[in-house]
Formats: sequence, C-alpha cells, structure tokens
Amino acid sequence: MPLDKLRDESVERLFQAVLALESVDEAYCFFDDLCTIGEIKSLAQRLEVARMLRKGYTYHQIEAETGASTATISRVKRCLHYGSDGYTTVLDRIDEGNSESR
Repeated sequence: MPLDKLRDESVERLFQAVLALESVDEAYCFFDDLCTIGEIKSLAQRLEVARMLRKGYTYHQIEAETGASTATISRVKRCLHYGSDGYTTVLDRIDEGNSESR
C-alpha cells in the first residue's frame, strides 16, 4: 500500500523509472546519474543490514561486516518489524530468484 506522505507525481515518476530498468547494468547507469556514490552505498548498506537481520546476525556482527551504525541497524530493524514490508518483499524476491538460478 503506497504511503500517502510519500506519494506525489515526481516520486511516482521515479518509481516508474526504476521499474523500467531491464538489467543490473542499466540500474548501475541510472543510479550513477541519479545519486552520489555515497547515497548508493548507503542504500545498499541498509538493504544488507536488513538481509543480515533476517538471517539472525547480531548488531555487533552487522556493524563489523557492513560498517553500519547501531542507529542505522535499529532503524532498519524497526522497518522490518513495523514498516511497510518493503524490505521483506524485495528480500523474498531476491531469495526466490537466487534459488531459481541454482
């Protein structure tokens, strides 16, 4: 369910643009143009934190492996438990895709 506080025309176009990407290489090019390297790394770090939390890693292990702060880890954990299920949807689909490609 889309969040009303986020929904507007420009955000809708951004999400449509992401959905229009057809390969990882296209995603690299688009995000390279759209974001700074730091922004991309931050987004990737949050997704990795979510993946590790779901697998039962401790805060210490996640911090050591990803460099994420405990504040970031806590925020991601809160989203996993009380958020809009975005991390869960994406991580489930990535896991399904990985098991199908084996």
